[in-house]
Amino acid sequence: MKRRDFLKVGSASVASTVFGSVGLLSWAPRAYAQTITKTFYITEGYQTLITGEDVYFRGFSDANGMVNVPGESLIVQEGDTIEITVVNTLSTTHSFVIDGLVDSGPIASNQTKTITFEASKAGTYLYYDKMNAPYNRLVGLHGGFAVMPSGLSNQLYPGSPTFVQQYFWIFNDIDPVWHNAISNNQTPKTAYEPRYFTINGLGARPPGAPGSHDPNIDAMVDTRTALHGQIGDRTLVRILNPGLASQSVHTHGNHMEWLTENGNIRPDIWKKDCIYLDGDMGSLDVIYPFEVPPDSYPPATTGTYPMHLHTEMSQTAGGGFYMFGALTDIYFE
Repeated sequence: MKRRDFLKVGSASVASTVFGSVGLLSWAPRAYAQTITKTFYITEGYQTLITGEDVYFRGFSDANGMVNVPGESLIVQEGDTIEITVVNTLSTTHSFVIDGLVDSGPIASNQTKTITFEASKAGTYLYYDKMNAPYNRLVGLHGGFAVMPSGLSNQLYPGSPTFVQQYFWIFNDIDPVWHNAISNNQTPKTAYEPRYFTINGLGARPPGAPGSHDPNIDAMVDTRTALHGQIGDRTLVRILNPGLASQSVHTHGNHMEWLTENGNIRPDIWKKDCIYLDGDMGSLDVIYPFEVPPDSYPPATTGTYPMHLHTEMSQTAGGGFYMFGALTDIYFE
């Protein structure tokens, strides 16, 4: 099913999942603060994964009757006033939280709540549902939130290295047994065994596989996820991990400039091709430089390089479908 399509299943509140608008972000600085408004609908539904298994999800969605996993990524400016309206369409209580910025408190079944807060500190944040932690977050109630420094268009924080474009990479891991228990409003009783791994809600589809190169289902070409650039296009990647599994993000072609870890600015900017990402809401900010790869000969200015995780299980789906996990490509154009 395509990312932007949805089908009703069973009742008005249950639909097939679609995937939120995340990934490449455009930004132009303003000389003044604004009030930014957004409405999220807390919804639920099922997605048929590569193995044919139907898996239950919940999401912060753009409308009722659909499920966005993850929710739409938002980018605002330091000093902006943010008004988030949350419509809880489910029979259970939920919440909307950005650590350090806002906590909605409980939002009861069929309740609508508007919360207002100031984007007081530049950085990369996860918004999520903290109720029944960590289960609601794991089944899809999460998304990305970015605050740009006031007056800056090309720095993560004043004095940081510069960039010309920015993306979100939101990693998640999925245990269908847990998802099924949560769909029945039960607490999972089994050990956590993730069988699917996604980036921005999608898994990869290797060349020759069904759906390969379909941007609606293939993370390797999804325009929100795959990095595109030319020599000189330094790219900020905001990396979030609402899942429980720790990962190690590995890029080919060039090393990443490692700017932050779990919201903290690093005292030294290391250049690394493999960076550890904590599970259970870890985060990283890195810059991927579109430079001539140092090991290429003759020097390459175009080509395609992979990004994959150095956790072997994360590259599979269903325990055996290799290259259907959380990976994407980097396109030098």
